[in-house]
Amino acid sequence: MAAHLVRRCCRRLLLPALPGPGAGPALRTGPARAAEEPRARARPEGEEQQLRELIRAAGSAQELLQLGRGAALSSNLAALALARLARLSTEQRLDTESLRGDPRFQQLLGTLDAQISQVWNSSLLQLLRVLPALGLARGGRQVRSVEQEVLWRLRRLPLRRLVQLAEQLAGQGAPGPLLPEVLRKLELRWTELEGARTVVTLMAKVGHLSPALMERLEDKALELAEQFDPDELRRVALALALQQRRCVPLLRALSYHLLQKPAELPLPVLTDLLFAFSKLSFQQPQVLHRLALELQPHLGSLSPAQVLRCARSFGSLRWLSRPLAEAMAQYCLDNSQSLTITQLCGILVSFARLNFQPSSSEEFFSMIHERLQGQEQQLDVHLLADVVWSLCVLQQPRAAHLCQVLCPEFQARLRGDSSPRAQSSWLKLLHINATARLEVPGYEGPFLPPELLGGHGDRDKDKDKATPLQRWLREALPGALGGPDLVRYNVSTVYGWDIDAEAVLDSDNKPLPVRDYSAPHLSHSEGTKPLPPGARRVAMLRWELPQFSSRGRELLGRGSMARRHLRAAGFLLAEVPHYEFLELKLERQRVAYLKDKVAKALASDTAGDTAGDTAT
Repeated sequence: MAAHLVRRCCRRLLLPALPGPGAGPALRTGPARAAEEPRARARPEGEEQQLRELIRAAGSAQELLQLGRGAALSSNLAALALARLARLSTEQRLDTESLRGDPRFQQLLGTLDAQISQVWNSSLLQLLRVLPALGLARGGRQVRSVEQEVLWRLRRLPLRRLVQLAEQLAGQGAPGPLLPEVLRKLELRWTELEGARTVVTLMAKVGHLSPALMERLEDKALELAEQFDPDELRRVALALALQQRRCVPLLRALSYHLLQKPAELPLPVLTDLLFAFSKLSFQQPQVLHRLALELQPHLGSLSPAQVLRCARSFGSLRWLSRPLAEAMAQYCLDNSQSLTITQLCGILVSFARLNFQPSSSEEFFSMIHERLQGQEQQLDVHLLADVVWSLCVLQQPRAAHLCQVLCPEFQARLRGDSSPRAQSSWLKLLHINATARLEVPGYEGPFLPPELLGGHGDRDKDKDKATPLQRWLREALPGALGGPDLVRYNVSTVYGWDIDAEAVLDSDNKPLPVRDYSAPHLSHSEGTKPLPPGARRVAMLRWELPQFSSRGRELLGRGSMARRHLRAAGFLLAEVPHYEFLELKLERQRVAYLKDKVAKALASDTAGDTAGDTAT
């Protein structure tokens, strides 16, 4: 760097314009660029322009190289010739190795290297892309010389050139000393950023390389959100999603300004926004309603992969738009042969998550069973468990599918896998086993062995990690139901469902010691006595926010199946939804609420009622 500075100072001292005879001493008062480009100024402008046009019009590498040999080119013209040569080598698929061995090519490089400080900024930045394209090593002397000159000029580069350089280096993906310095300069000069497109481009292409810069860009995007067009809104949302940055203020601003756009949104904007919001678990009802409404007319033109992506996104967001879901079901019927078995299974799993039954359910599920027949062995073990579980949620299982996943061979395929996906599959097997025992009367086996039926425990026993609903419920339950002798707390059933509290009440609704009686819903029962005549089991069951649809108070598929299973197992359910219990601020109010819930469950005696899916 010091040698570079000395060379520049010497050039300024030794290259002033000489005065003519009889003339006085000439003082150079023009811009600094004149001192840095003496050779370019010495050539007449007409000749310079003529050479520039010849370089741009050259149609072959030999023509370019001969042009460089015939006239002593300035460094700017040499840079332009190298850029044109790189373009021709790409278009005509020339052998870059033979080009590099040509003496005329080396002459161009020599001219460039000797006068690198005189190359204009635009040409210099272009050289960073051109030289590697011509086969020159990124760690070679010529490339390093250009990088060093760029480093020297970074502080004086206009912000527009700095942004261009950052995009260029980020696209190359090669590590080097230049990119971190460029990002650091952008972090310091972020307040100079103007224009929505510049901010959006940096967020999409450069933001993932510097979290500090991304924070500044989010602030700038929040300031400029009103100026974003729909495509820029899409790109910002995708950048946040792909970097897993859930910036809620910015997402809210994007949602607000998206709703202000009067025109119909383009299809790519609809699908990408839906994907981004699902990736970030960001639910904005008005936006989701608009996306679903405007997506429905385009559904027939989507590919099967796009339909699957939309179904998964709505399932992840817990948003059920029945008209759109009906259109998806009809799409599956109309394009059943175009959909792969994996895509069809993915849409089915999304329907089960949302607890959606198509109006043409008989035709839809007949098609599903027909496509699944004989294809089970081709499915991934976890996907097969998801598919059969989904059929159980939607009350459409067949004995053949139950046998497929409950047989010992299927269990052997899951053993030894400790991944979260495998743990989820084991829990779903418990739900499938419960469906086979409680909801499929003609099914005779196989079933899961007893040693696999206990200890699933999806609750978190750590009180510090418990949800507010779970924590307040624990505090109020003893006052509502009684002490540990009369109530069993935190029960893990063999059906794969957890119960917050279980009590046994006699015919006069008085509590009995729950541990004295046999409990077929437990893997290891503490008591052996049968229930007295008229006695009933009451289960306290809480419903958290994620167990409901985003649109209202309808349980999703998982909660709906839990309710059916526990009722079929003989429980009276005292259900505690979050939107009621969390409104109670005093403990005495919560205790009174729980007592009232138990009293209503006993009065209604709905042990076999499976009609409603709406939480009380």
